Amino acid sequence: MARIGVVTFPGSLDERDAQRAIRIAGAEPVALWHGDHELQGVDAIVLPGGFSYGDYLRCGAIAAQSPLMAEVIAAANAGTPVLGICNGFQMLVEAHLLPGGLIRNDHGNFIRRDQVLTVENPDTAWTNEFAKGEQIVIPLKNGEGGYIADAETLARLEGEGRVVFRYQGVNPNGSLNDIAGITNERGNVVGLMPHPEHAVEPGFGPDTRVRMRSGVDGLRFFTSALRALQAV
Repeated sequence: MARIGVVTFPGSLDERDAQRAIRIAGAEPVALWHGDHELQGVDAIVLPGGFSYGDYLRCGAIAAQSPLMAEVIAAANAGTPVLGICNGFQMLVEAHLLPGGLIRNDHGNFIRRDQVLTVENPDTAWTNEFAKGEQIVIPLKNGEGGYIADAETLARLEGEGRVVFRYQGVNPNGSLNDIAGITNERGNVVGLMPHPEHAVEPGFGPDTRVRMRSGVDGLRFFTSALRALQAV
């Protein structure tokens, strides 16, 4: 059975949800602590959402300097699948595993909504069970979710197909080019602001046309990782 680590930082909020999502997908979740120096031989890594270190300095900036992040960076550079969700996405950009940055929502408010996304790249380790152009619904909750990058970086992301998800219908935070998630050149590292771990189990996910709280689009992030690991 594949083992997927979930790193807990001071101020993490959604690590238990991520662990549950991994378990539902059919893998073994492994709790990892930010202060350790060992990844315990996990096959993939999730950096969960929350407010690590109270979002001081910049969101994810202090967490990116945690002892375990040195191991995460090395593993990512060696090809290990890494998923950064919300605060985890912020850590990935602060650790320079992904380009750009995340800033305060353009309207200045924390936002919580079920967000429609368009799948732009189904060829990453975390999206291979989606189809290009597919629309999915994933819960979103953030105050600093506006994706920014310079013009050259944006052009490179767009030209190389590294925009993984784009906000559909409404841009909830002012992200440039409606970007909701991106990947690295290799496709093993993905960061996004919405929370797939909150859409993995009927009765607890977003509303759908079928019934309330029945959305499970987020589950395919985690089953995609299992599929990618099986292909290695």
